[in-house]
Amino acid sequence: MRLSTKFGLGVAALSLAAALGTAAARAETFALVTINQQALFFNQINDGAKAAAKAAGADLVIFDANNVPAAQNTAIENYVTQKVDGIILVAIDVNGVKPAVTEAKKAGIPVIAIDAQIPDGDNVAFVGVDNTKAGALIGQHYADYVKKEMKGEASVGVIGALNSFIQNQRLDGFKQAVAASGAKVKFLDTVDGQNVQDVALGAAENLMTANPTMTTLYATGEPALIGAVSAVESQGRQSDVKVFGWDLTAQAVKGIDEGWVAAVVQQDPAGEGKAAVEALSTLKKGGKVEPIINVPVTIVTKENVDQFRGMFK
Repeated sequence: MRLSTKFGLGVAALSLAAALGTAAARAETFALVTINQQALFFNQINDGAKAAAKAAGADLVIFDANNVPAAQNTAIENYVTQKVDGIILVAIDVNGVKPAVTEAKKAGIPVIAIDAQIPDGDNVAFVGVDNTKAGALIGQHYADYVKKEMKGEASVGVIGALNSFIQNQRLDGFKQAVAASGAKVKFLDTVDGQNVQDVALGAAENLMTANPTMTTLYATGEPALIGAVSAVESQGRQSDVKVFGWDLTAQAVKGIDEGWVAAVVQQDPAGEGKAAVEALSTLKKGGKVEPIINVPVTIVTKENVDQFRGMFK
């Protein structure tokens, strides 16, 4: 009887240990430090990460820096103190955030960078797009469009986000491709939309007012593109200004249908969020991940826009 009781208690103890082990395995917490939750792009990253975390049995916490670079450093430092199991970072200032990334590494917490690469950073991997190459891709498309549809000559104003390393890369790649194309393109002003829709709208309207003969706009991100599209509509310039940019929105799709938004670079933000969480899960299981996990882009035009309409229903 005593042996039976001890055996029963032993089985119960083993069962409890197994249950606790299972619970612990499911209790991994990943933190996602993002730029803002205004842009659809960043929310789609969040959605992809949430779905992947749920599938992995992990918890996901999200910190919104609201476009403040220093807030990202503080958030990472706090997550290190809290001993989360992994951090996903969509960086604003890729150089300024490096000390916090290094602190996480020293604490044994892997960091996966999304969308913006950390130059010589201590993150384990990068998930996203080669922004310079993708900028060159839309730049070549732009140049071909100018040659075919605009008699080989155009002027372009740029709505950027000058505090965004990756959006500056998109502009650099764009300029390089246009310069190499042989198209006769005059670059006008570059205005700072600050990655905020209302700011980008005001900047785009000022740009168009200051350059009344401008024939094209290039927007380096979603808020900039929304600003560009809204400015063209508010000033009634749909017939004489063609818009090129990054990250589809419902407004951009409408412009494509009407023929004055010519092309938009579309990334896969949900896929990026998913890949980042899956990479952390792999690392926590003792596996390895590639240092660069590329996610392809698509140039969306009137020819292929139909396949993206479902995103906005």
